[in-house]
Amino acid sequence: MALRIVSLNAWGGRVHAPLMRYLAEVDADVICLQEVVRTPASRSDWLVYRDHGVELPQRANMFDEIRAVLPSHDAFFSPTARGTLYDGDEEVPSEFGLATFVRNSLAVIGQAGDFVHGEFSPDGWGLHPRGRNAHCVRLFSYEDGFAVTVVHMHGLRDLAGKGDTPAREKQTDALIEIILNLWRGNERLVVCGDFNVLPESGMFGALGDLGLSDLVTTRGHTDTRTSYYEKQGRFADYMLVTPDVEVVRFDVIEQPEVSDHRPLLLEMR
Repeated sequence: MALRIVSLNAWGGRVHAPLMRYLAEVDADVICLQEVVRTPASRSDWLVYRDHGVELPQRANMFDEIRAVLPSHDAFFSPTARGTLYDGDEEVPSEFGLATFVRNSLAVIGQAGDFVHGEFSPDGWGLHPRGRNAHCVRLFSYEDGFAVTVVHMHGLRDLAGKGDTPAREKQTDALIEIILNLWRGNERLVVCGDFNVLPESGMFGALGDLGLSDLVTTRGHTDTRTSYYEKQGRFADYMLVTPDVEVVRFDVIEQPEVSDHRPLLLEMR
C-alpha cells in the first residue's frame, strides 16, 4: 500500500473552510504544514496580524482545529515565535510555526527539530528575516515493512527576494545537519516544505549530495501558488526524495484552493 504525504503552507488558515475539508478528505498518512497558528487563550475564532500597515486575518486556534478533524493522527507543533495578534484593539499572545500530523498506525521511531535560521523568539515576531525551523519524523510502516524519514521546513523570507544569500546558504547547512541527526542514510528520505528559494538555488545541489532530487521541477510543474497569490515568481514549495523512494503518484494540487500555496501530494512505497 502506498504511503501518502502532503506538504502545504497553510497561510495562517485564511482559507479556513476549504482547508479543513481538504485536510479531512485527502486521507494523508503524513501532513506537513507551515504557517500554523496556535492561540489557546483566544476567545475568538479569528485574530489579526498587523505589520507596518498590513493586516492579515489569522485563524486563532488553527492547530487545535486541524487536530480535531484528524482524530486518527498524532499531532506535533513546532513554534518559531510567540508574538502579538489582535482581537479588535486587544493584544493576544499567539504562537506561529510548523505542524506535523502522523497517522497513528505508523510508529514514530524518532524525531528531530531545530532552527535553520535565527532562534525562537518568545516576546515578539522579531525583525526580518525572522527565525525559521524544520521538523523531522522517522517513521516505520508496519504494513509496508520499511522506515522513512520525512522532513519539512519553512525557509526564511528575505524582503529582497528569493535569490541565494549567505543566510540561505547557512540555512541549507543547518537543514542538512538536522537531517543527518535523524536519517540513517540507508532508508527512504522525503524533504519538503515552503523553501522560499528559486529553482536554480544552490540549495538543491547541496541536498543532491544526500541523493535527493526535487519532484516539482523535474516533473514539469511550473507553479506552486494559487490565484490568491498575485505576485510574480510562482515557485516556493518543493518536495525531494531519495532514489529508494518509489513514486507512485506526485502532484501539485490546483483544486481546491486552500491557501495562497498549492498542496504537494506524494504517494510512495
